[in-house]
Amino acid sequence: MEKPFKHVEESQVVISELMLPSHSNFNGKIHGGYILSLLDQIAFACASKHSGDYCVTASVDTVDFLRPIEIGELVTMKASVNYVGNTSMVIGIRVEAENIQTGKKKHCNSSYITMVAKTKEGKSVKIPGLILTNDHDVRRFLKSMKRIEMKKTRSKEYKELDFSTEKHYEKLEGKRVQLKLD
Repeated sequence: MEKPFKHVEESQVVISELMLPSHSNFNGKIHGGYILSLLDQIAFACASKHSGDYCVTASVDTVDFLRPIEIGELVTMKASVNYVGNTSMVIGIRVEAENIQTGKKKHCNSSYITMVAKTKEGKSVKIPGLILTNDHDVRRFLKSMKRIEMKKTRSKEYKELDFSTEKHYEKLEGKRVQLKLD
């Protein structure tokens, strides 16, 4: 029988992985693309655990790379369902890197990914609601609501903007651009 609501803790996922030289970029730091891949994997696991269904990434809402991750550090990702709609959920992910020799940890990344539950045929599936049991859970839910509202406003405003170039030439003055139009 399907649960109409689930506690946040029931869907939380934690993964840890040692960062290897094969994960690094040309500067010797861990490649952001590799971290994005791990973020998508843990978001899938967390969302699928909450919904009980297959989930797909609808949008990567925010990815803030705060500090570089070094080769040899142990990266731990902690994912939670921060918000639920009817078929979608916002997964919040915290990324920490630990120097395994010293035990020193650093917060490297915060991410918010929207996932949607789907049937095998690709139809969206209603998901369980969320039981919030403390101020931290409530704050994360409210912040997700605000991010969703801001995203909708930004999208609406962007669509309404007139990008006719001749109306906006003056906005390019003083910018690092040269106009060489035919």
